[in-house]
Amino acid sequence: MIWKGVIPAITTQFKEDMTVDHDAIAKHIIWLVDSGCVGILPLGSLGEGATLTHDEKVAILDTCVKTVGHRVPVVAGISALSTDESIQLAKDAKRVGCQGLMVLPAYVYKGDWRETRAHFDAVIKATDLSCMLYNNPIAYATDVLPEQLAELAEMNPNLHSVKESSADVRRVTAIKNLLGDRIAIFVGVDDLIVEAVPAGAVGWIAGLVNAFPVETVNLYNMCMEGRHAEAAELYKWFLPLLKLDVVPKFVQLIKLVQQEVGWGNERVRAPRMTIVGQERVDTLETLRIGLENRP
Repeated sequence: MIWKGVIPAITTQFKEDMTVDHDAIAKHIIWLVDSGCVGILPLGSLGEGATLTHDEKVAILDTCVKTVGHRVPVVAGISALSTDESIQLAKDAKRVGCQGLMVLPAYVYKGDWRETRAHFDAVIKATDLSCMLYNNPIAYATDVLPEQLAELAEMNPNLHSVKESSADVRRVTAIKNLLGDRIAIFVGVDDLIVEAVPAGAVGWIAGLVNAFPVETVNLYNMCMEGRHAEAAELYKWFLPLLKLDVVPKFVQLIKLVQQEVGWGNERVRAPRMTIVGQERVDTLETLRIGLENRP
């Protein structure tokens, strides 16, 4: 497992009866890999993991591994209501052939650091797979500080990466200063990649990549290669779309965009509902302008 590059946090496609559409998922992730993505990450926040049953999660992982696992690693998003459920999912992810895990906090309950540390430690230790810790205090109300990340890294030799979604580029600097190359830092929000790479980020768990993989990979490569003027120009075009990833309805918005460019549908599981009214009009207008001016 090499923690570097663009790894899409993929959406979960549903049929009209709201069962998982495995054929659509398979077709989509082949396109993403063909477009230059270096891994696939199902069952994250964008994948609506909280609305999927355990068996559905394992089946999705199995589909991803069988479809692209011979080409790129499949990194399983791991979260559940309880630590025990998360541990079982981690073990099942290894069983079906995933090469890495992205470990989330438990759903609903927000513990103190003693409890949060115990949860992460137990799930990371459940397998020998290479692990990424997902830190998203905005969405999950659990914030793993750089010093706490260092503590977990000391406890777990197979903790190799962090998806940093605090939306604060200073966190990248703080982690880099504290841990050096011990932990690979990934950007976890779409509108921070240009700022975060110079600070030390080496990867991007991306969202709009589900609809614009070529542009996402190109922007990442420009940043990593120090092609600042080119990156700034592409970023200027891409930013209105990337900002759809950092609002509460990011799942619905990204799925709508994905549908409009011909790579999926916008169906989401309740309690989410598809975008309507002025919100839909505004999103489609943003997309229209983006497509008309596409580099």
